[in-house]
Amino acid sequence: QVQLVESGGGLVQPGGSLRLSCAASGSIFSTGTMGWYRQAPGKQRELVAAITSGGSTNYGDSVKGRFTISRDNAKITVWLQMNSLKPEDTAVYYCNAELYLTTGWGRYWGQGTQVTVSS
Repeated sequence: QVQLVESGGGLVQPGGSLRLSCAASGSIFSTGTMGWYRQAPGKQRELVAAITSGGSTNYGDSVKGRFTISRDNAKITVWLQMNSLKPEDTAVYYCNAELYLTTGWGRYWGQGTQVTVSS
């Protein structure tokens, strides 16, 4: 079995910062792209940021210049540094990872962590 465990969510004032972490564990032979998605109430889940195993990054338009994604391949961990947070960033943030297990490649999700930006 594989687990993606997220941490770092919470309540922050507008303009503040948070850092999300996601660590994968289990019988993992290789990792592909890892990323973060978010879903606000009444809205579809959307890509926030993604990073390939080689370090190439991709960001959603609404977070460019404010969020930074990074990873540690050896620790199978991905982080999302969120700066200059806005109320519209409020959502449940989900970690996502492409992992190669004994069953082959698959795409896995974390349980989600709530981020609330409010004064």
